[in-house]
Amino acid sequence: MSMPSPTAAHRHSFSEQLRGMPASPRSSRQFSLSSAGVQDLMNNPPKAGAADPAFVGRDWHDIAVGELVDSAEVRFVELDTGVEDATNLLINSASTALLIRATRNETSAIGTFDYKDLNQYLLFATGRLRPDEEHLAFFQDLANKAQQGQEIPVKDAKALGSKEPFVVLPHTANLTTAVEAFGGGVHRIVIVKEGADEVTGILSQLKLVKFLWENGRSFPVIDQLYPQTIKDLGIGSQNVISVNGDKPLKEALVLMDGEGVSSLAVVDSQQNVIGNISTVDVKLLTKSSSAPLLDNTCIHFISVILSTRGMNDGKDSFPVFYVSPYSTLAHTVAKLVATKSHRMWIVDSPSPSSSGPPTPSIPSAVLHNPLHVASTPQATPSFISASASPSVSASSLPGASMSGRLSGVVSLTDILNLFARASGLNPNDPAETRRHRRRSSSSSLVRGSLDSARSSSVDVSKIGR
Repeated sequence: MSMPSPTAAHRHSFSEQLRGMPASPRSSRQFSLSSAGVQDLMNNPPKAGAADPAFVGRDWHDIAVGELVDSAEVRFVELDTGVEDATNLLINSASTALLIRATRNETSAIGTFDYKDLNQYLLFATGRLRPDEEHLAFFQDLANKAQQGQEIPVKDAKALGSKEPFVVLPHTANLTTAVEAFGGGVHRIVIVKEGADEVTGILSQLKLVKFLWENGRSFPVIDQLYPQTIKDLGIGSQNVISVNGDKPLKEALVLMDGEGVSSLAVVDSQQNVIGNISTVDVKLLTKSSSAPLLDNTCIHFISVILSTRGMNDGKDSFPVFYVSPYSTLAHTVAKLVATKSHRMWIVDSPSPSSSGPPTPSIPSAVLHNPLHVASTPQATPSFISASASPSVSASSLPGASMSGRLSGVVSLTDILNLFARASGLNPNDPAETRRHRRRSSSSSLVRGSLDSARSSSVDVSKIGR
């Protein structure tokens, strides 16, 4: 499916959208759920749905990846599609990533455009990305185009930062190949017709984990793991990236981009988990009315996320983003699937904390210093301070007092790595993949274009076979 050409005579660029700085239209929303109700929902996430009859009694090693994807869910943009059009399609579609193709008539893909890319472009448009010296001229030229209201194509936006590996599998490859790749740190796989480049779907870590959760009883080697605790299984990591809730949102976005991660734990001054911010939440920042949020606190943004989610769902929303070391794998996977999250924060018993707003003098334990951008070409003027917006305290967030002190994180990668090893497979070390991703994100903020992406795609079914 291609992007329709805009019919408006004048296209509003991100720079134009973010120029006017009205007061923040959001305020804290009242939640009707009682503390007991929130606690019950947190402790008892939805159970797995009924197993798909098509997979009952089948050996999961013989299930093809093509059986898990749907070509109707694929959305394409072209290399010359404007970032604004691509952003609108991404937000309005159910997918977390669009496929990029060279021209409208092609059925093959050469890259993806996702919320990580949108976050990078937002940081560029607001003058918070710093290029290396080699790419300064490119960066300056792109900034000048944005200032003049010219359309910025997707291929240029993709060149602003590091790209995720573009991994492909033929639709006939079995599920074990995907589990092994995902367990090694790959986040999504593009499925193509056997012997051709035609795309038939996109398989993500979350889609595969959901499939294995809902059909667990059909796969005994995996099903027997669900009753065990995270601690006993030895999964998760203590290397956690977090941000203090009183820090400006813009610093959290820079941190996510610089560390190459898709979400951050938000903590209070005692390191108790009070929320979660992910790159998907950047979709709430693409309109001028939301621009002041960048200078407001992370806690305030969490209240906006929950309020928006509640209005969209027609009911109050609450944060379900943590587990304890003694949570079972079933409990953890159920929360990941129910919230469509990529990771759950591992918490210990709560530490005593103030019931008032977070203390600005308490520094974040892990937050890096924000990039200095005074000498960096900016695509838009600096934001007007949003300090006048209503402040939101950590204690006002539903369920905030029920979490605990941040001690680790367990991700979809960790779970799929466990499944792979339990099945006798040999996935790559996900910790090394994470280190490589962070080095790639921090070494240079400007990379090459997508012109060579086709030749750099990886067919994981041919590796080690």
